[in-house]
Amino acid sequence: MNAVIKLLRPHQYLKNGFVLIGPLFAHQWDAVTLTQAGLAFLAFCAMASAVYVLNDLLDVEADRAHPTKCKRPLPSGDMTTGSARGLLGVLVAISMVLSWLVSGWVLGFTMAYLLLNVVYSWRLKHVVILDVFLISAGFMLRIFAGTIGLGIAPSAWLLLCGLMVTLFLGFSKRRAELLVLENSEADYDSAVTRRVLDDYSPVMLEQFIAVTAACTVLSYGLYTVSPQTIELHGTPNLIYTVPFVVYGIFRYLFLLHQHSKGNDTARDLLTDWHMILAAFTWFGATLWVLA
Repeated sequence: MNAVIKLLRPHQYLKNGFVLIGPLFAHQWDAVTLTQAGLAFLAFCAMASAVYVLNDLLDVEADRAHPTKCKRPLPSGDMTTGSARGLLGVLVAISMVLSWLVSGWVLGFTMAYLLLNVVYSWRLKHVVILDVFLISAGFMLRIFAGTIGLGIAPSAWLLLCGLMVTLFLGFSKRRAELLVLENSEADYDSAVTRRVLDDYSPVMLEQFIAVTAACTVLSYGLYTVSPQTIELHGTPNLIYTVPFVVYGIFRYLFLLHQHSKGNDTARDLLTDWHMILAAFTWFGATLWVLA
């Protein structure tokens, strides 16, 4: 059971919170919408775990050569590949059923998420820059499931902000992976662990991170003062939530460079009390403004 939990990576379900952004900022907090959003969230949790199982099956040999991934259930031998394949099929089936209970759109988005990750794992994860854009696309599918999938018109500003913040996290993850290889005592071959790292350089990644971080703050700030936003929410006070977003991004950069974090975004967010406090205060302030 311990190996199964490690394989499913339940702490990563935090990323599926992107499904809930639509109802939150659309003021659709009725029981029906929230129930549908909850089912869509669970559907993406099941599909995300299925994707992690799939990736571990495809990367088992490469993970054995990785300084940290070698401890995962499949490369360490704690779980057999046959058991993992059976678990993969069950998870996909659960996700499809939960998605269909919400709408055909949500089912389409979850299946698109699976297909995207199959193509990513098969070849495109080795294509520099495009690999991070595909990771970001997975988050955008979550946002679409929580908007279009629930009959909510997505905000262009929030879509832009979602794109920028996920690109920021994706490039930060690549920088963290480079740091792991640079700081490792052993001479791990990036072609074995993650070949695309050969095409990234620290300087290039720092530029990508700086651009996407700035665009995240700018797009969210512009959303809060947009006339459409003020008209929808009936208040201009959403701008007071911007400092929490800025602090969270700066704190994440601090963790990346000073504590070698960023390789597991969800775990970093759940273990750093500064990030937890920033997230809760942002959420609380947003609810207070929108209520």
